[in-house]
Amino acid sequence: MSGFQHEFGNDGAKYIVSGDSISKGVIYDEVRNKYVILEDNYVSLLQNKLKGAVRNTARFGNTLLKGISNLKRDVMKEKPNIVLIEYGGNDCDYNWNEIAKDPGREHHPKTDFHTFEKVLMETVNDLKSQQIIPILMSLPPLNADNYFKWVTQNDPEAQQNVLEWLGSVTKIYWWQERYNSTILKVSELTKTKLIDVRGAFLQQPDFTKFLCSDGIHPNEAGHRIIFDKVVEFVKSNYRHLLRDGGTNAACEG
Repeated sequence: MSGFQHEFGNDGAKYIVSGDSISKGVIYDEVRNKYVILEDNYVSLLQNKLKGAVRNTARFGNTLLKGISNLKRDVMKEKPNIVLIEYGGNDCDYNWNEIAKDPGREHHPKTDFHTFEKVLMETVNDLKSQQIIPILMSLPPLNADNYFKWVTQNDPEAQQNVLEWLGSVTKIYWWQERYNSTILKVSELTKTKLIDVRGAFLQQPDFTKFLCSDGIHPNEAGHRIIFDKVVEFVKSNYRHLLRDGGTNAACEG
């Protein structure tokens, strides 16, 4: 990787952000009771901080399989230098309505655990073979209690059925943690750089304050944590790509 990381010109690099609603900047607006796009999301903040062009191709509801098929097309067209890969939140998710209706049946996540690992590994290797730098991002932790309430819509019968299937609300947290550990594993096995967003959230005295009421989407302050972590990463690895050369830390605000 080191052989081609310094070939960017003074104008910076071409970046693609490939991910789901977190990178799209989706937050839950408590006042309007609906999902909206946060203007100052971490990617748009980065666009003002990095030299070069940042293209955000993230989409609400994207799983790894959906996103990567689009990424292949975008890479051919755009020929980026760096691709930031942020997936897992939707991949590990279940169809909770189906579980609430029939907790006795077998249910599967949107992306099977082993498929997630295999496709992530293939994607990283494919990008490297094209002399493109892949960078992985770990998952922000979720608030299992709030997420449970959200997916069961506070319906006591749905809650009872989902809990019967789950066994424990805590299982939601460690199931997502399992997908996160796969991202870390792929990073290690392929020697691919990783931005530890999860670690940045868990360092907070109470990370749940940085999530929306749905328990899973980072709120505006959460996006600031992600932005700061990405800037810290760029400063350590690609300082020449920061507009101010890394003299200032992430913007205060």
